[in-house]
Amino acid sequence: MSWAEAAMRRRPYHVGNLRSQLLTEARALLETGGLSELSLRALAARAGIAPGSVYHHYASKSALLAELAANGFRELEEILREAMKPGPGATPIRTSALAYFSFARAQPALYELMFDPDLMCPEVEAAREGAFGVLKAAIALSPTQQGADPEVIQKVALAVFACGHGAASLAGPNGGEASARLMDDIIQGLEALFRPR
Repeated sequence: MSWAEAAMRRRPYHVGNLRSQLLTEARALLETGGLSELSLRALAARAGIAPGSVYHHYASKSALLAELAANGFRELEEILREAMKPGPGATPIRTSALAYFSFARAQPALYELMFDPDLMCPEVEAAREGAFGVLKAAIALSPTQQGADPEVIQKVALAVFACGHGAASLAGPNGGEASARLMDDIIQGLEALFRPR
């Protein structure tokens, strides 16, 4: 079930869970209409509350978007952690890359929001570092990087992260056979880089 569908089935809010409901509704608005459709007034209308109630939890649209972006990185971190437990014949690089691409394609509006430089704040930066840390761990498990200096692992992880971000942008949200081939080629390229000589 998509975020939009979940939000359509929402229950009446309770004062104690209004902030959580606002995030769910905001994510549904983002997914269905993009950033242009997401305003605090539209969010209040969708949640069935007075606009002033939104401002009780979020001082501005930027504050709301920053929390959405941070939550997106936390979700990506969990997905990458799960991908670090590959089955037989799979490598952490392959499973992590596939998980990353799947996340980016399934939620393109959220994914784009997560990398909006205007939203960078300590909360978003910490959440991004959490996801990045899982990628570093996957790289450290690679036979070619085991025992490498942590500074080298950091630089390799930055290069792979940039590659993954660029590949996800190139593949686009609609998928299709061409996108699947592109992603597989990129993953094979990463695996070749990390394969012992």
